Amino acid sequence: MGKNGNAGDLKRTMDDVRSRHPRFWTAVVADARVNAAYRGERSEFRSRGDTLIQVLRLLLLSDAFIGQVLYRAKAAMQARGVPVLPRLAHRLAMVTSQTAIGDPVVVEAGVYIVHGQVVIDGITEIGAGAVIAPFTTIGLKSGVLQGPVLGPNVNVGTGAKILGAVSLGESSVIGANAVVVDDVAAGEVVAGAPARPLGSS
Repeated sequence: MGKNGNAGDLKRTMDDVRSRHPRFWTAVVADARVNAAYRGERSEFRSRGDTLIQVLRLLLLSDAFIGQVLYRAKAAMQARGVPVLPRLAHRLAMVTSQTAIGDPVVVEAGVYIVHGQVVIDGITEIGAGAVIAPFTTIGLKSGVLQGPVLGPNVNVGTGAKILGAVSLGESSVIGANAVVVDDVAAGEVVAGAPARPLGSS
């Protein structure tokens, strides 16, 4: 009974996660706009054709954006019950951008992943407007499926580790190489290992 109950709970959790993913094209366009803005490029797309051209241009220029689009494709296919192809999209993202975003992760539309070398896993949520620098790990503590929840506009510095069921408030800033194992208040700046408050942003 216990094993069947656990399997049923996990299936319900995964179904809930998959229902919360943003629509594929909406998310890709929002991600493209944020990418273009952070790159100092034009982020207002004038038409559907212009939007498509800008998305394709970013796919040619940014390995991290390729990884993001492949994650979005994987999530969309999993929500529709497509077999095999989501695994291929995940592997391709790892190869092309060294970005690994796990199955139970929900990344809201309009997130900027600066470069590759990013691992996000567990039942984790990334809010819109978040910026994730390279060499970061956002995910699990051993034996616990619940991962972090990053609010809107959180900025994660290079090499940071955010571990376990922690909550990062809106517009909080995580310093380079910080190890976050406790909640971070909205607008708070933290650094160190373990991360400690330095002030507010």
